[in-house]
Amino acid sequence: MDSRTEQLRARTKDFALRIIHLFRALPETKEAQIIGNQLLRCGTAVGANYRSACHARSRADFISKIGVVTEEADESVFWLELLSDLNVVKKERLESLLQECRELTAIFNASRQTAKRPK
Repeated sequence: MDSRTEQLRARTKDFALRIIHLFRALPETKEAQIIGNQLLRCGTAVGANYRSACHARSRADFISKIGVVTEEADESVFWLELLSDLNVVKKERLESLLQECRELTAIFNASRQTAKRPK
C-alpha cells in the first residue's frame, strides 16, 4: 500500500474515533440520540468502507465501493450540520470535525471521478 493510502486509512480511523467521542458526549435527549445514532453509523462506516475499497477486485468494484465511502462521508456532513443547526452541540465544537468530513468527502469524490475516467 502506498503512503497516501496509509494516510487516508489513518485519517478515516481518526475521523471514526472523533465521531465516537462526539456521540458519547451528546445529551440524552431523544433527538440528540437519534441523530447521534445516524452519525455514529455513517461516520464510522467511512473508514470501514474505505478499507474495503482498498481491496477492490476490479476498477468497477473500486468505483462502486469508493462511491459508498463518498455517500457515507456526505451523510456524516448532514448529521453534523443538523446537530449544529439545532444547537445540540455548539457550532465551534463541530467546526474542525465538519471541515475534516467535508475534506474527506471531496477527496473520495475526486478519487471516484478519477477512477471513472477512461484509461
